[in-house]
Amino acid sequence: MSASMHTVWVRLNAVVFFGLSVLISLSCLAAVSKLGHSLSHKPIVHKLKLNKMRSLKSHGGVDRALLSFDIHADMEPTFHWNIKQIFVYVVALYKTETNPKNHVVLWDKIIEATDADKVIQKDNVFVKYALVDQSDGLRGEEIELQLMWDHMPITGLLYMGEQDESSLSKFTLPIDYQ
Repeated sequence: MSASMHTVWVRLNAVVFFGLSVLISLSCLAAVSKLGHSLSHKPIVHKLKLNKMRSLKSHGGVDRALLSFDIHADMEPTFHWNIKQIFVYVVALYKTETNPKNHVVLWDKIIEATDADKVIQKDNVFVKYALVDQSDGLRGEEIELQLMWDHMPITGLLYMGEQDESSLSKFTLPIDYQ
């Protein structure tokens, strides 16, 4: 047996990599421990509906709609010890002849785990981002508003969730520009 086999550097290397192995193992266990939570604990959406249609105009060859909506949602059930923040956003869903599936983000908000109030209760919220179509296909289309969210954990996989399709609010845009 050689004397260089158990030098300080060899022992330090063994201790450091053992510590890293334990840390990685604990991180994996922490991520797996709450995997099913995000699938079963969803926010409670009391209300998400159009409040007022502000305008629908042709802007540079594309349709652009500006609107406001009411949102009342309790995001508390989505949080647990491994969630750092939730990215919440309202999406407009619609179909056109050229694009059968369109999703346009109208509004967003980040809710931190440290925030005391995890309830979104706002009326007449003006959109942050206009509802813009690639062409002039918005007029007369049926629009659905849907609440979506992204879980951002401290450790583990990101998870995206969405409001049940059965509870989406719908409205139809005017046929004429306003």
